[in-house]
Amino acid sequence: MTTASPPFRLVLRTLPSLAAARQSMPNSSACSRYFSTITRPGCSPSFILPPMMASWYQPTTAERGTRLARSASSSSSQHEEGNDVARAMGMLSRADAVCFDVDSTVIDEEGIDVLADTLGKGPEVSAWTTRAMGGDVKFEDALRARLDIIRPSRSDIVRCLDDHPLRLTPGVSDLISALHERGTHVYLVSGGFRLMIEPIAKILGVTNDRIYANTILFDGCGMYAGFDATEPTSADGGKPRALNDIKARYGYETMIMVGDGATDAQAKPPADAFIGFGGVITREAVRERACWFVRDFDAMIDIISLPAGGIMLANSTKD
Repeated sequence: MTTASPPFRLVLRTLPSLAAARQSMPNSSACSRYFSTITRPGCSPSFILPPMMASWYQPTTAERGTRLARSASSSSSQHEEGNDVARAMGMLSRADAVCFDVDSTVIDEEGIDVLADTLGKGPEVSAWTTRAMGGDVKFEDALRARLDIIRPSRSDIVRCLDDHPLRLTPGVSDLISALHERGTHVYLVSGGFRLMIEPIAKILGVTNDRIYANTILFDGCGMYAGFDATEPTSADGGKPRALNDIKARYGYETMIMVGDGATDAQAKPPADAFIGFGGVITREAVRERACWFVRDFDAMIDIISLPAGGIMLANSTKD
């Protein structure tokens, strides 16, 4: 990231006692100067992406296996929500690519709503967002309507991200780190805007070539000039197209889609399983369509962290 990039920051929302841990990162770009750090005993400083609340204690493999067995077998467990939970767990355990929605999944808000709020257009835009995420209107119609309302300039977006830092959902940094450590490729597939997503991807270790998102167009003066309608995610059914492109390019055998919205549920197929996320907002239509519906990322982290073969109990005969 170059020093010409606009300043972005991620903040600790529910950890006032850790405010003193915030510090400027030496020799960092403008985009990273606000990141907070904390050091675990015996470890080098690591980014805290708010509010990363994991305990220093890490359960053993046996304990994770016990928790997973309980999740797969107990009908009363919240981890049992979904149409095909055991198979989704099994698919996640061996996935070579996992695709994440961004708004209300990787971050705990809707980026376009944040932008609209800063420009005094919040209620009008939020109503369109709700309709789009619930599947009540075609995504391309909602995208065009919202952008026509706010018409953001490049400087509007830079100022928005500086004044209102985007907030990562609790646990998502740990989850993506676990996937990377296992060698699984992570993609961000979003109906949001690339300009707002790239700084988050940088912190999560996701390269720009693994971002599928919308591109806002600006004229020579930096004023709003529309959006790139050739982006797969700019229209209804765009996420299945994006995942088809990913699979065709790289030949992944097992691909998972994780997200909170109706457009994410559309991505199965080509995704082998759709994991609905309700940790920020629960959309009933999404919960009903999800292979597995989770309200936090802990159970997913447990599955990913198990050694090869440790998830066999979660595999069904429906491969």
